Amino acid sequence: MNTNEHVIEVTDLRRVYGGGFEAVRGISFHVGRGEIFALLGTNGAGKTSTVELLEGLARPDGGRISVLGHDPCTERAAVRPRTGVMLQEGGFPSELTVAETARMWAGCVSGAGPVGRALALAGLTARADVRVKQLSGGERRRLDLALAVIGGPEVLFLDEPSTGLDAEGRRDTWDVVRALRDAGTTVLLTTHYLEEAEQLADRLAILHRGRIAAAGTPAEVTAAQPSRIAFELPEGYLPGDLPPLGELGVSGHEVDGRVIRLHTRELQRAATGLLVWAQRTGTELRRLDVRSASLEEAFLGIAREASNGMANDAVNKASAEAATGRTGRRGRKSAGRAERAEKDKTGKTYGTEEFVA
Repeated sequence: MNTNEHVIEVTDLRRVYGGGFEAVRGISFHVGRGEIFALLGTNGAGKTSTVELLEGLARPDGGRISVLGHDPCTERAAVRPRTGVMLQEGGFPSELTVAETARMWAGCVSGAGPVGRALALAGLTARADVRVKQLSGGERRRLDLALAVIGGPEVLFLDEPSTGLDAEGRRDTWDVVRALRDAGTTVLLTTHYLEEAEQLADRLAILHRGRIAAAGTPAEVTAAQPSRIAFELPEGYLPGDLPPLGELGVSGHEVDGRVIRLHTRELQRAATGLLVWAQRTGTELRRLDVRSASLEEAFLGIAREASNGMANDAVNKASAEAATGRTGRRGRKSAGRAERAEKDKTGKTYGTEEFVA
């Protein structure tokens, strides 16, 4: 497995919908052979739009895509037989059995492997003679996965693969995806389950309103966010009794009664300094909790920072237009953008991007 070989390459990719709304705003990334790459983001972040472009279902409005060395839109015949796709909803005939559906799909796929093997991989052997309409939501997702891998794809696109699955089914699906990766399959998945990305992804990108807000391994993305130390001071102690927090590498802190929460990017230094102080002064740090940032905390922090940055950009642009005397309808639009951007800083969300995948 050579992850240095870029099986998927995306450069300055853009997707614009009617009315000028940009769902994908100039993103770039690559995926190596035999690698699991996750696209994370809230609804409307641009995940599904990006995957549709990678699958060749739509032509990008800017930028370049290469999948297995080909343009997936203009050279679809060279790409499609070597890829598998698991959509969010399969939409297969409800009256067919699981086995009949798999055989029908295998007849449409070049180089399809044995139907029984694909069903076994997805844990559906015992349900082979059951009609699709009688399957649970989780079993239908398993069928979607079986059909996606039936052709032995080199590249597998998984759009929200564990949606509708219970905890056991989710972990079974993760095991299948890992096994495919270990066999050399390149996997690109979209998910809003942060645990799924943390468990599966070799690398990931966090999309926020059509842009990549952060990218790297899960460890690299979380390392960029501050770790946390929380504890409760004994009665009679005040926050001012603590040692100088700046000298411990603490970048911020919160006080809630006697509960103290410290934020630091130098976890070992801060924790060591705090414990040395507690030992020296005989102070009991009750309910001590020391932890690195989770992917969820990193995701929320990155999304918040990206929202604030976009809001500031909108305010600055509108202010510049007003300063140069651009008035009338366009000026009113700029003022409206500035007003919405200011509101956006309060955590409220605006705009079509919240509703377009």
